[in-house]
Amino acid sequence: MKKSRHQKIKELVEQYEIETQEELADRLKEAGYAVTQATVSRDIRELKLSKIPMGDGRQKYTILIHSDHYLSDKYIRVLRDGFVSMDMAQNILVIKTVSGMAMAVAAAVDAMKLKEIVGSIAGDDTIMMAIRTVEDTEIVIGKIRSVLEE
Repeated sequence: MKKSRHQKIKELVEQYEIETQEELADRLKEAGYAVTQATVSRDIRELKLSKIPMGDGRQKYTILIHSDHYLSDKYIRVLRDGFVSMDMAQNILVIKTVSGMAMAVAAAVDAMKLKEIVGSIAGDDTIMMAIRTVEDTEIVIGKIRSVLEE
């Protein structure tokens, strides 16, 4: 039952802009799952859902990694240790890193398997990422910030 519920949660956060635990609980109930707020809270933690900005001041739940393998501690550490800053220019995301860390940080971001990223190029201390749209660029920034702030 738990596996089935977790799969349904993944589908729901991909399909809808779910902003609150209550909204997620309501959607699960509509789908036939009897859940409490405590169950939904625990599921959010276990699935490692994060909130990302939608661009209009609101936030929604998302799954940082779209597979059964979450971002390993090694990649999280590399991302946190090497990251300096990031900025966007339309659908291009530029990440500044500690000197010599751009390739490692790019590998860590690649390991996140973000569908919004078309490709990336890493130099010594700078990564340039081509992202599908401006809105997707904001989503990627939110997902990277979520990992950095965990």
